[in-house]
Amino acid sequence: MKQLIITNGKIILPDKPVEEGTVICEDGKITAILKKTDIFPQQRSIETETIDAKGNYVSPGFIDIHTHGGGGFDFMDGTVDAYLGAAEAHAKFGTTALLPTTLAGSLEELMKTFSVYKIAKQKNKKGAAFLGLHLEGPYFSYNQRGAQDPKYLRNPDPEEYNRILEACDDIVRWSLAPELEGAVEFGRVLTSKNILPSIAHSDAIYEQVVEAFHAGFTHITHLYSAMSTVTRRNAFRYAGIVEAAYLIDDMTVEIIADGVHLPKPLLQFVYKFKGLDKTALCTDSMRGAGMPDGESILGSLEKGQKVIIEDGVAKLPDRSAFAGSVATADRLVRTMINVAEVPLIDAVKMMTTTPARILKINNRKGSLEIGKDADLTIFDENIHVSHTILEGNVIYRN
Repeated sequence: MKQLIITNGKIILPDKPVEEGTVICEDGKITAILKKTDIFPQQRSIETETIDAKGNYVSPGFIDIHTHGGGGFDFMDGTVDAYLGAAEAHAKFGTTALLPTTLAGSLEELMKTFSVYKIAKQKNKKGAAFLGLHLEGPYFSYNQRGAQDPKYLRNPDPEEYNRILEACDDIVRWSLAPELEGAVEFGRVLTSKNILPSIAHSDAIYEQVVEAFHAGFTHITHLYSAMSTVTRRNAFRYAGIVEAAYLIDDMTVEIIADGVHLPKPLLQFVYKFKGLDKTALCTDSMRGAGMPDGESILGSLEKGQKVIIEDGVAKLPDRSAFAGSVATADRLVRTMINVAEVPLIDAVKMMTTTPARILKINNRKGSLEIGKDADLTIFDENIHVSHTILEGNVIYRN
């Protein structure tokens, strides 16, 4: 038995104002949340660690549902060290759980990362927890490829994707373009296996998005990035993915809220018209997250693309497109507060409660409630993280 007590904190609760008080955790679970005026329970004779939050915020741990790496590591490197290094890098910025995300690449690279993931998950003791794998690609529209390597793009092939699904039972999300031949049927296959099909790098029109939604595509990857909006075909206008995101009430979205991928008006537009309960913040970070400006590599060290980190984002060498963000979770929350002018509690929910609900793990993560996992982040008014706690264990302390 181990007990963790966090005192003197401004506790961010699910449906109440922030309350000053104490959070008590035992054996990785939250066992009590006390107001400042509550009588403290009698101390038990077990191993106890006490953290004085010093009046700072005590929040649910940040959940990043789309990240390719950080701290100089990319999950496509295909090594255990890369997985562990990226997880530890993100833990420094308040992330307690994440989805390691792949890029469009070779089948050999993909198969290799499956076996590496299993080993890394067992060895991961100091970094953000792995919630499962997110495959981004290779079934994308060429016109909306962004920084995805075009030589790997292709249509869904049942022989290929069934082989992948048989080889790995850790996939929880797969991003693809629903207008491609065979994509909607593939979405139904994913849904039957409790894997979330997500719309990404796509030229789909509204009607195709509706069809995909009914096949299980209930989420949109990095809204506004690499996707269709209003287009004209043979003089007629068609709505695209962006419009579908707002018209389909139950569609959830994620945004790269680094202040670069989406400017202030778009961040505010998403918050106002899609709402915090349907919008998750994600880093979509590559290995440059938490690293200095300069040259870097998107994807694996062996087969990735050279990119440049500048202006708070990664770019293709010719600066024609962004190549993934270098954001960390704290920056996303800070940007929503300072740039989009969103209340702190709402910004935190978009980094905690909403992503947990999208992944259907909100029964155990994403909010501070008795019985849920003791995943917590302590930060000040500027969202500077002092402690990251995973299942009652401190994995980062500033």
